[in-house]
Amino acid sequence: MPPKKTALGKGLGALLPSATNKNPKNVQVSLTPKVPLGTDETYDGARLMRLPVSKVIPNPDQPRKEFTEAALSELSQSLRRHGMIQPIAVTRRGDKWMIVAGERRWRAAQLAGFETIPSVEIAGNELEVLEFALVENLQREDLNPIDEARAYQLLMKKFSLTQEDVASRVGKGRATVTNALRLLKLAPEIQKEISEGRLSSGHARAILSLPDRKRQQELHDLIIKMGMNVRQAEQKAALMQSEPEDAASLAKSKTSAKQKPVDINARHLQDLIEEKMSCRVKVIPKDNRSGKIEIHYTTLDELDRIMAVLKIKID
Repeated sequence: MPPKKTALGKGLGALLPSATNKNPKNVQVSLTPKVPLGTDETYDGARLMRLPVSKVIPNPDQPRKEFTEAALSELSQSLRRHGMIQPIAVTRRGDKWMIVAGERRWRAAQLAGFETIPSVEIAGNELEVLEFALVENLQREDLNPIDEARAYQLLMKKFSLTQEDVASRVGKGRATVTNALRLLKLAPEIQKEISEGRLSSGHARAILSLPDRKRQQELHDLIIKMGMNVRQAEQKAALMQSEPEDAASLAKSKTSAKQKPVDINARHLQDLIEEKMSCRVKVIPKDNRSGKIEIHYTTLDELDRIMAVLKIKID
């Protein structure tokens, strides 16, 4: 029987006692807290605690695994200037408090030299705590595709859930969960590039369409070397599926000789524009930091749709 549905998937307020939908207020954090521990200051109806940073521990099942030093440094500087806008969510673990949501803020608070951190306690069993941590990250679009897939996998393995159970509990479609989990079938080095943002999920799907690791690696190498966008990667994958392996190697060498590598940032921008425009786009950077963007269309109807997306009217 699938686990009972909870209030998860609705944000931090769903697990806070007597929570309301009020907008969060700024909670200023300083080395000498203005509000002593145990006072009645509240956050969205829940008692706000100021916990010693040393008493807070990270969640070993935290869905988000990537914390870049540059981003943490920027956040710590922001905390010094503006304080912490939103408290972290914690749950009691012995004489410590384990983070349910807000590990990045906690790490940045340590960098900023804070001795205490504003926190609210949430109630829930082990499944609910893990589920909440995942949902909180998903709502803020704070997970890279690989971390998201691993979080789904952890929910399934640790609590014997089906893909449908996971989809229902985190408010996603089953196809979304299924496609995310497929990313974990890729070679570890390709997964790493996806988690670091060097490859998109669209590129990953094109690679996964090939039946074996050798062909997948060939396509991956072409994508990186030639700076293929998602559409080009999909077209190349379709071609590789219909040609013998030797022909694929020959095509790879010919393509390498003809095409010029594309800047990885330009390719990422190209993918974003293509996703927004739903048409073929080419971003062509130049050495002097200028460049051009080409938008391709195949029919007048497609051109009309592009004009509508750009909100351009022809009188």
